[in-house]
Amino acid sequence: MKFDIMLGGMTWQESSHLAVQLEDAGFSGMLFTETGLTPWMQIAAAAMAAPKLEFSTGIAVAFPRSPMIAAQIAWELAQNTEGRFRLGLGSQVKGHVVRRYSALFDKPAPQMRDYVGAVQACLRAFRGEERLNHEGPYYNLNYLPGQWAPPRHDYEDVKVDISAVGPHMCRLAGELCDGIHVHPMHSMPYIHNRLLPEVAAGAGVAGRDPKEIDLIVPVFAVVGDTPESRAKMLQRAKTQIAFYGSTPNYAFQFDDLGFPGTTQALGQLMKQGDVRGMAELITDEMLDHFALVSTWDDMADQLRARYDGIAARVVTYLTAEDLRYNPENMSRWGEIARAVSANASG
Repeated sequence: MKFDIMLGGMTWQESSHLAVQLEDAGFSGMLFTETGLTPWMQIAAAAMAAPKLEFSTGIAVAFPRSPMIAAQIAWELAQNTEGRFRLGLGSQVKGHVVRRYSALFDKPAPQMRDYVGAVQACLRAFRGEERLNHEGPYYNLNYLPGQWAPPRHDYEDVKVDISAVGPHMCRLAGELCDGIHVHPMHSMPYIHNRLLPEVAAGAGVAGRDPKEIDLIVPVFAVVGDTPESRAKMLQRAKTQIAFYGSTPNYAFQFDDLGFPGTTQALGQLMKQGDVRGMAELITDEMLDHFALVSTWDDMADQLRARYDGIAARVVTYLTAEDLRYNPENMSRWGEIARAVSANASG
């Protein structure tokens, strides 16, 4: 099990500077989300500064970007990081894809199936395994003259992962992908009772071993030796969980745990703009399911106890923000990173 940090938009200089610190501290890798900035240049800057770290997108928005362009970027990053990059794709929600990107958003699972298939067809063509000829309901690619194909290199096994919450995407990940980005708002009952069985079902369709599919798991790790020192991070965790939990498609997460009606209540408060009220709806009992709250000395053990043998990589959701305000905590996060990476079996 490897220990990564989740990051949003940074300048190239910030990315490279942080990468050096993280590598020295003992982190395994950096996972970049795509929000206001694209992740590619940040990854390139970090990779040049930290030659041992691994990099991933978690996630890059798929549908507004041609599958050929996604495959070319991944191919180039795989070469220049010497195999230390994996491509994480996600559908985003319809409002962003249609209104912000002016791109097609149809039925997300079938569209993602075709998108992943198209990306993988491009990668096979780049490797010289077959002529490019992908014909699907959404994407058609059949033209790759030799002078336009990217050059071959020594790191051509580019891993392609997708984010997934519901059963259709989870089965798709099991059938076609190298890994699955678990949603940050998850409980272990959800992983055991919903996600893993669907991944296994998809793997079965393709004749794959479900253990071949890596679980990349973001974690709300709230750490501090006193309630006072944890208070700010705890409030951030509750606020973010409440934000995610207001999405109707995630209502089952609360329902399965015996908290029916929570999503509806959160949605009402969101309409009123009551962010504090939303966070207050996330009880300590809910937090026990969706976050890990611990002292510094116990956090590595808590992460291993929950995720060892399940996650290939754990990704700390709140660490970047903590380091922004408390840079002196880098060494303590590094101790956790080294302990998780050294002692976990998964």
